[in-house]
Amino acid sequence: MPGDLLRRLAAEPRRAAILLDVDGTLAPIVEQPEDARVPEETRHELARLASRYALVACVTGRASADAERLVGVPGVAVVGEHGLELASDAAAWSDRISKFAAGVDWPAERKPLSVSFHFRRAQDEAAARAYLTRVEEAARAEGLVPRWGRMVLEVRPPVEANKGTAVVALVQRANVSRALYAGDDTTDLDAFAGLDGLELGVRVAVDSLEAPPPLLAAADVVVEGTDGVLALLREL
Repeated sequence: MPGDLLRRLAAEPRRAAILLDVDGTLAPIVEQPEDARVPEETRHELARLASRYALVACVTGRASADAERLVGVPGVAVVGEHGLELASDAAAWSDRISKFAAGVDWPAERKPLSVSFHFRRAQDEAAARAYLTRVEEAARAEGLVPRWGRMVLEVRPPVEANKGTAVVALVQRANVSRALYAGDDTTDLDAFAGLDGLELGVRVAVDSLEAPPPLLAAADVVVEGTDGVLALLREL
């Protein structure tokens, strides 16, 4: 039962890590990424958990500096760009990705190691998807790795890094055998897989109208939106 898993995790917090996505998990989804905010009550819970658990960390698609600004809780670690920040070979692709982004006729969220093309504000979603599908094909032709998320196409370097590799690295560094991960998008499936092999791994999916069905199917616990995440954090 989901409640039993949470109780087991909370019973020995110094042996456990709490790992969380940011957008759509801690911060409600908004049209413009720069307008996102983590509610003050959620930040309060993160601070409480950081003093209680061996590790509390955010694993996000944002660059870490941006995520740290958004979360703003001392003691909460951040790994950005879906784990790319932990990959030593990702930086070598930065200029090539920047050049690719400059050739795309679409507003780009440029990050140090990747680029994202959001289309939540597009007036014609079908046309936006059609155009960005061509961008996806062009990225593959350039040897880059495109990946779709919630109303966004991300283009990344071809290196072995994702939220799952970040979760594995964080758990190993913290020397814990138990962990919870909560997320709302397709990339969070990698993070779920990163919990494999632990003594206790709790996979939390954040449901919404845009939640990918495979994420919900893979979860041990499903909560409704960011309010559901806040309620879950209060149980820990």
